[in-house]
Amino acid sequence: MAVYTIGDLHLSLTSGHPMDVFPGWENYVARIERAWRAKVVEGDTVVLPGDTSWGMSLEGALADFQFLEALPGRKILLKGNHDYWWSTRSKVHAFFSAHGLNTLEILHNNCVTADGIAVCGSRGWLFETGEAFDDKIINRECIRLELSIAEAEKTGLEPVVFLHYPPVYGESVSPQILDVLKKHGVRRCYYGHIHAEGCRWAIDGSYEGIRFRLVSGDYLKFDPVLVETGREG
Repeated sequence: MAVYTIGDLHLSLTSGHPMDVFPGWENYVARIERAWRAKVVEGDTVVLPGDTSWGMSLEGALADFQFLEALPGRKILLKGNHDYWWSTRSKVHAFFSAHGLNTLEILHNNCVTADGIAVCGSRGWLFETGEAFDDKIINRECIRLELSIAEAEKTGLEPVVFLHYPPVYGESVSPQILDVLKKHGVRRCYYGHIHAEGCRWAIDGSYEGIRFRLVSGDYLKFDPVLVETGREG
């Protein structure tokens, strides 16, 4: 089957924070569903690298999770800077199980195998212009990324990394994250977080031997992008 990815869905079915007010986001929930159903089939995997729901808690995000559950495929969720509902892996998976969300799981200090690749990653970190660089956060994210890639390497499959924050953006670089990717020979990295006019400075191509791809929902016009396929023909 196939692996797709799309980030930054910013679902807000009950949390009162719809994105339709922003240019390019008009009718975005319907557009997500239409594009998803036109491409993804049962047995496929879709990686969602952060900012999936505006819900402030697991209960607050339930309607958004149920929307995803109703769509075809297995969904792998990573943490974004706006995923306030995020909790420990055990608590999230217990919540998913209790509410019949059987196609959802989170990626957190682990890896997931799908269609001949090992999906790994973390939130990542990149300081914004004018903001202080937080060493504590970046060190923690590097550890999480290392743990995830180490699990991926045990599978013998190619580790394909998904991050919320871009390791490289314009002339800014998160050297610690980039060093982890290079240390482990990662060849592909997908990321989100960047929107609207900011996309013009996003790296969407090769950088120091790594192929980076921006997959924010609005950047992709809410159409999931293919990562890997094992289909014939």
